[in-house]
Amino acid sequence: MWIYEKKLQYPVKVGKCNPMLAKFLIEQYGGADGELAAALRYLNQRYTLPDKVIGLLTDIGTEEFAHLEMIATMVYKLTKDATPDQMKQAGLGDHYANHDKALFYHNAAGVPWTASYIAAKGDPIADLYEDIAAEEKARATYQWLIDLSDDPDINDSLRFLREREIVHSLRFKEAVEMLKEEQGKKQFY
Repeated sequence: MWIYEKKLQYPVKVGKCNPMLAKFLIEQYGGADGELAAALRYLNQRYTLPDKVIGLLTDIGTEEFAHLEMIATMVYKLTKDATPDQMKQAGLGDHYANHDKALFYHNAAGVPWTASYIAAKGDPIADLYEDIAAEEKARATYQWLIDLSDDPDINDSLRFLREREIVHSLRFKEAVEMLKEEQGKKQFY
């Protein structure tokens, strides 16, 4: 169904070892509004949405996996040369004790990822509004990550990801308007 190119969607460069920044970025790896939850949400919702928007959810859900790969690459590069003491000082001591430097799906506070992050109501409008909200929350998180980072290379990649969240939100808004128009506005008010 998919063709995998063995390259990142956008280049990821890291200026220096920075486990604290990696801790913050993990939010977009395994957090409620992160890339894994988004990818699974959209690829799951597409089964109960009208044919006209299935492709949109497939495309965006797949792209979210590419974003997940970018975040994983950033976290790996930020921690690969870190000592156990640096991991502990960054608040990643518990993570290190359980996983060494392996990635694990949890948020920045260390709370493991859960399937309850995946919203699916079965109503096209409700699900698409949920998707718009998810993209806007991810956009906000990327901005806050940029605010926390002093690494210009990481910030470049984070800006790319933030902009993609905006594009996804706009596409979902267009899908809502198309469905409302198609099915009659009175049904949705």
